[in-house]
Amino acid sequence: MFIISLLLFLGGMALFGVAINIDGWPAGYVFAAGIIAICLAMALPMHFSKTRQ
Repeated sequence: MFIISLLLFLGGMALFGVAINIDGWPAGYVFAAGIIAICLAMALPMHFSKTRQ
């Protein structure tokens, strides 16, 4: 789970960087995809953790 979360987080950061260099309307979609990737990177370990309180 750590590897998947790390890849999603780093991929989201890369999408942020790519979105700055894109002209026009696709930049918004790439930026939003970066936000979604980082949100998933944070949510997946919390959702699939073995400890429940």
